[in-house]
Amino acid sequence: MLLGLASTTTTAAAADTDPRVGLGAGWLDAQEAASNVQLLTHLDKPEGFVQPSNPGNASYANSDLAFAGDYAFSGNYQGFNIYDISNGGSPVLKTSVICPGGQGDLSVYGNLLFMSVEETRGRVDCGTQGASGTVNPDRFRGVRVFDISDISRPVQVAAVQTCRGSHTHSLVTSKNEPENVYVYVSGTAGVRSGQELAGCANTAATDPGTSLWRIDVIRVPLAAPQNAAVVSQPRLFADAATGAVNGLQNTPPTQQHPSGTNWSPQPVTNHCHDITAYPEIGLAAGACAGNGILIDISDPSNPKRLDAVSDPNYAYWHSATFNNDGTKVVFTDEWGGGSGARCRVTDEPSWGANAIYDIVGGKLQFRSYYKLPAPQTTTENCVAHNGSLVPVPGRDIMVQAWYQGGLSAFDFTDSRNPKEIAFFDRGPISATSLALGGYWSAYWYNGHIYGNEIARGFDAFKLTPSQFLDQAEINAAASVRLGKFNTQAQPKLTWEPSFDLVRARYAQASRTGKMSKGAATSVKAAIDLAEQLSRKSQWQAASALLLGAATLPLKKSDPEQAALIQALKDLAKALIAKQPADRTAPVTSVTTDPARPAGGWFTGQVKVTLTAADEAKGSGLDRTEYKLDGGAWTRYTAPVVLSGDGAHALAYRSADKAGNVEEIRTVTARIDATAPVTTSTVPPANDGGEHDGDVQVTLSATDETSGTARTEYALDAGDWTPYTGPVTVSGPGEHELRYRSADKAGNVEEARTVKLTIATPAPRVPLTVTASSRCVGTSAYVAVTAVNDAEVPATVTLTTPFGAKTVEGVAPAKQAYQSFNSRAGQLAAGTVTVTGTATIGGKQGTTSYEAAYNAISCA
Repeated sequence: MLLGLASTTTTAAAADTDPRVGLGAGWLDAQEAASNVQLLTHLDKPEGFVQPSNPGNASYANSDLAFAGDYAFSGNYQGFNIYDISNGGSPVLKTSVICPGGQGDLSVYGNLLFMSVEETRGRVDCGTQGASGTVNPDRFRGVRVFDISDISRPVQVAAVQTCRGSHTHSLVTSKNEPENVYVYVSGTAGVRSGQELAGCANTAATDPGTSLWRIDVIRVPLAAPQNAAVVSQPRLFADAATGAVNGLQNTPPTQQHPSGTNWSPQPVTNHCHDITAYPEIGLAAGACAGNGILIDISDPSNPKRLDAVSDPNYAYWHSATFNNDGTKVVFTDEWGGGSGARCRVTDEPSWGANAIYDIVGGKLQFRSYYKLPAPQTTTENCVAHNGSLVPVPGRDIMVQAWYQGGLSAFDFTDSRNPKEIAFFDRGPISATSLALGGYWSAYWYNGHIYGNEIARGFDAFKLTPSQFLDQAEINAAASVRLGKFNTQAQPKLTWEPSFDLVRARYAQASRTGKMSKGAATSVKAAIDLAEQLSRKSQWQAASALLLGAATLPLKKSDPEQAALIQALKDLAKALIAKQPADRTAPVTSVTTDPARPAGGWFTGQVKVTLTAADEAKGSGLDRTEYKLDGGAWTRYTAPVVLSGDGAHALAYRSADKAGNVEEIRTVTARIDATAPVTTSTVPPANDGGEHDGDVQVTLSATDETSGTARTEYALDAGDWTPYTGPVTVSGPGEHELRYRSADKAGNVEEARTVKLTIATPAPRVPLTVTASSRCVGTSAYVAVTAVNDAEVPATVTLTTPFGAKTVEGVAPAKQAYQSFNSRAGQLAAGTVTVTGTATIGGKQGTTSYEAAYNAISCA
């Protein structure tokens, strides 16, 4: 809350059927309106914490709440009060501590209480005389630490000073440091003089030592809290690219607020107003004036900003609340600083409202606004303020304070469509002028809602059943018992198996209308009877009923019914754990016929036999059941036959008469009764259907089930040979290549055959060729001789660079000769080509040869 109260005049309330509209005014006697929530107890503010002549005096305002064990700790600008809430809805004042300094936000951890102090009147010694002057050594602004081991006599054991004081603070813990607790300090006030606290500097963002644009992190050793000290001052708003500390929103988005009024407060991010930590998921959400930010707190002393968002409708990012799954954040906008009337009929629902964000991939994504739906008068300060989750399983519900707008509980399970489900409101403190009042905070704690009313006192409520909230859901929420609760240190909420939880899940599954009438009737009857049996300690029978209900035709595809099934199973398991006798489930063994092959693949149908046995002194076997390939559970009466290629999964389990159900076991059988298929690829033959020369045959095998293990071939009359690459077939004549493949299951393909013929090659014509160079006068000649080495006549062609000659009918052992004139005196070395053609063995062949001659000079 940022105070700056201004008086206004009364205007007529808008006509509306909402009972909150038109409530009569009064300090302690205002009219009240409630829906689905009941006020159980109201306690006026204790003496010393109220100014009766001016009940709205901010110096006596009640502020935030914290809880530990059977106590509620109520903050106040004058100190704090401790209420005994062991009787839930009937709180009793236990202790009052005067220690002024505002705003008095509290947190509790173990036997330590932490208190935020921001005002300049705060003193180290908790004195009431104030601390005058610009610089005063007795002034205290920061976080006080009290020892509350003796709840009736809290003792201040530490006081950690900070430059901007502490408007709020947040406790952060780490599993890696159980010996420490960290306090994130959010200061919103002006920077104190460096003469009063060394190191404080009210300077521009360019000064690395400026006390703006940061938070303070205090480490508190739990065993020595007197040694608490600031250990870091993270720059959460820094620009990652430039390093500038003022990297977020530095000016309002427009000259004026969308309402046409001046911005109040200013949405300028040089501080955080509130940081809510959720250590279980390693995140925190910061509401930081001009921005909402998501923070990594895995290293508590060095938090890092992950994302930041802004909103042109938001005047002042004030506080944040995660949903229990850590997938959403509800941010609040304290337009008007908490002291203005901002819920008037003329105010848009996006001004001074909640903004609901989903966390998607570590980023904040806006989904919707939620604002108190009932308009308030111009004499009622009203805007979104502090709230907490109501631990209804399966739903995101938050109860929240709206100052003089009262408290409102709303469901934001569907983050795009939040809706109010309960409210409580009082008329204004004054019908003629705006007097500060209303709920600062409204929190759920261990079955009740507690509200800290700024001007009026402390209230205790309970939720009542309605069309929006079943009594079973309220009971399930009340079953969540916390040892402590500080709203800025959000705990993970969990629900132990119980009939309240089961009935809550049943109510939610019924509410959707997706559960069949028959299933709804049967499940309810089973739950009712199981609860009756459990009261008689008949745990086995009760557990069996719940398990039976879980197997009724409920739709697992429907989230609410799936949650009901799980709740039934969890409770059944929890009940059977109470059974003193037979707590051991049967054991089911499995055999296959044939036995499982070494390679893991069967080549035909498989017969699976299940045999179950309960322990010797157990309650006896009740049933064995199986589920084949994801089908429905079926009672086992005879061996199960598996067939068809592919992998089959047979899930099975047994239960005894005590209700012990064996963990689901699974036997898998992989069947492959089909051999591979091998294809061959052969290059095309010539026009005569024969192949000229060697032939490369490629084999390729496919098996869609177990896969190919090997491929082999046999060429002509040869042995079977493993195929590793293309097979070379050579030699003239007919050839036969047989081939086949086997798969990993052992199936062997019938041999396939490919036949081919390789043509007889043309004969070689043998010649002996020589070439020489010589001079005839001044001319150079090349002489070529070719001797026919064949046994038949041949036609010989002599070819040189200087001419060619063909000699036909060269007889065996005879030669063809020719001398060629180069017509030059100089001759370079070169080669000649000689070709012989002859018919040998009835087939014509042609062979070419080359011979070299030397260079020569005849000049």
